[in-house]
Amino acid sequence: MDTLNMEDLSDSGTPSLLSWMASCFMVFGGVLPYVPQYKDIQRTNNAEGFSTWVCLVLLMANILRIFFWCGKFFELPLLLQSIVMIATMLAMLHLCCSVHSFNKVSTKSHFFTDFDLQYFWKWSRFVDYLQFCLFVSIACTLVTYIFIDSAIFVEGLGFVAVLMEAMLGVPQLWQNFQKRSTQGMSVAMVLLWTAGDTFKTVYFIINESPAQFWLCGILQICIDIAILIQVYAYDLQPHSKYG
Repeated sequence: MDTLNMEDLSDSGTPSLLSWMASCFMVFGGVLPYVPQYKDIQRTNNAEGFSTWVCLVLLMANILRIFFWCGKFFELPLLLQSIVMIATMLAMLHLCCSVHSFNKVSTKSHFFTDFDLQYFWKWSRFVDYLQFCLFVSIACTLVTYIFIDSAIFVEGLGFVAVLMEAMLGVPQLWQNFQKRSTQGMSVAMVLLWTAGDTFKTVYFIINESPAQFWLCGILQICIDIAILIQVYAYDLQPHSKYG
């Protein structure tokens, strides 16, 4: 399947090069926003400003997107993007777990196998997050195998996947609101979110991707802008420092 439908505009080869570059950006561009946040956490040895629920949203969204691809093939770069994003979120979780362990944020350990909803996504070890992802993947495999021939199920799966991804900024938005501060959150990360979401939304529209993709892309841009408004509003508070 073509990535960008511009090859027929010219025989010079330039559109094909642009198509290839756009596809590469779609695959790896989603990683870029987390580089400054990752470095900030490493530098300060403090992960409190970053909401790990962002990782949960993106892990779930991209796992579901992979299963959506099994039922309805779409652009290969979008599939590869999901694989790269899952690896990125696991890397972020690994760093946050290491920092929390070093700082001894919690005096009591909590594990995925405790099945205690009170401490869901607040586990003490990185392996617990891996176990959760494995559990979700196995459950999705079984359900998808049963309903793979149902167009309603497949389309619904795709809608849930992209809707969850569109909501990735909500945990960060909510945490900032609760703290009345964006301290510890990398503003560069949010700016890159906004730029990337704008690019991929245009990409979806040009490629005539399923409507789920570009509609949720627009929603994602709106959430990004809301977080940037928080940065401006909370900047009036003293002792605020942003990455």
